[in-house]
Amino acid sequence: MSIAFPIVSWGNGTNIYEVNVRQYTQEGTLKAFMKHIPRLRKMGIDILWFMPITPISIEKRQGTYGSYYAASSYVDIDSAYGTPDDLKELIREAHEFGMKVIIDWVANHTGYDHQWTEKYPDWYRKDDKGNFTGLYGWVDVIDLNYNIPDMRMEMIRSMKHWIKEYDIDGFRCDMARTVPLDFWIEARSECDVLKPLFWLAECEIMDYHEAFDVTYGWEALRAIDKYMKGEMTLAEIIPLFTIYSRYPIGSRKLLFTSNHDENSDHGTEYEKYGAAAGAMAVLSCTWPGIPLIYSGQEKPNKKRLAFFEKDYIDWDGEVGLHGFYKTLLGFRKKNKALQENASVLMLPSNHPDVLVYLCRAGQDKVLVMLNLSKQKSAAFNFDHPAVSGMYRDLFTQELVSLTRRGNFNFTAGEYRVLHITTQPY
Repeated sequence: MSIAFPIVSWGNGTNIYEVNVRQYTQEGTLKAFMKHIPRLRKMGIDILWFMPITPISIEKRQGTYGSYYAASSYVDIDSAYGTPDDLKELIREAHEFGMKVIIDWVANHTGYDHQWTEKYPDWYRKDDKGNFTGLYGWVDVIDLNYNIPDMRMEMIRSMKHWIKEYDIDGFRCDMARTVPLDFWIEARSECDVLKPLFWLAECEIMDYHEAFDVTYGWEALRAIDKYMKGEMTLAEIIPLFTIYSRYPIGSRKLLFTSNHDENSDHGTEYEKYGAAAGAMAVLSCTWPGIPLIYSGQEKPNKKRLAFFEKDYIDWDGEVGLHGFYKTLLGFRKKNKALQENASVLMLPSNHPDVLVYLCRAGQDKVLVMLNLSKQKSAAFNFDHPAVSGMYRDLFTQELVSLTRRGNFNFTAGEYRVLHITTQPY
């Protein structure tokens, strides 16, 4: 596999925050979200990814508000979220704070009453009776036909619209694997001429890195879910994470404990991981890849957000995990062992529920120890010459001297991040 497009300079070591505008505030608007930009920047967020803000189709709409991913236009903004000027103001402010903005792009399908269904009905897949159809069984959307060159051209023109009009910095491409790879290569070739962009694919296929900078770590997440249910062992999951750490230079995996699908369909990280929710967040921020934080995880939001109805995150009171994420995200910028070209060494912990790994780059080291059990304390140990050194605990600032052998006893969900950092921190 070749990496045809080098990642933008600011994409190395970055992080992403997914914004669900409808549910972010009681108002559910772009303007209401803007008030949170300074806070998110202080927390260390680099990229804001906005779920679709395009109008939602009415025909076959699910629930009262419908799915964000059943669009009726590729170039308009849903008035429920605000105006074009609101979005321009938001992006300007994000840029002033040194943040980037990417938008969700739903290229596989549209809603039933999308503008194209009237103007270009032949651009869609049809069943044997000539009716609009889709391949994946989603009741509120219909699939586009990528064998039609004119449709491809218009899709790319629509993508360019957001770059030219709003100065966005990239795309998160929904269900990217359902769209031919050659289209994405074509789209990136044309869009990047306007401005170097960041490209994130909701896709697990390595070949798609020919067009994308980052692909999802779905396989590992689903495996962790099975482990938490007692259906897989941690030993069976470790090879998946090892594969992620060995992706070609210039490609990344997206690591997360929640997103809009996970929260609404599978439950919050507290439902899924219990006491190990914090440890899983540490894993997503320290394993080689790009970490994603979903709307409200820093509060922390402990409820499932409705997908097809109006809901909102309760921001009253303290944002309890602001410091936790600020520490992790800031640390990634300082320690070379968490940056590109670093190596990661999995250390046998001699315990079925404990993950121990050492990230290294030059003299920088990060030793991560995670008890992923939701219920059990764990006595564990490891033995490796690369571990030796004087470390500092990331969260307590305590100095810890380690030889090659370590012996620890963690409570359920306990985690520690020990580091040797040559840059000031």
